[in-house]
Amino acid sequence: MQENRSTRGTKDHPRINVREDYEVLYWTKELGVDQKTLTGAVKAVGPSLDKVRVYLDSRPAAD
Repeated sequence: MQENRSTRGTKDHPRINVREDYEVLYWTKELGVDQKTLTGAVKAVGPSLDKVRVYLDSRPAAD
């Protein structure tokens, strides 16, 4: 079964797949982070969007 890419990047998308370039592009822009930060967050807490947001929000602010 093929993935339905017409729904990619929807606001209620529950998981982030860092193996799909279009998802990395979407989520880096949506979350305001670079690819390295996004993949590091997913590696640290898993692909759940909610967990990634909490992880990113808990980081200390950059100077």
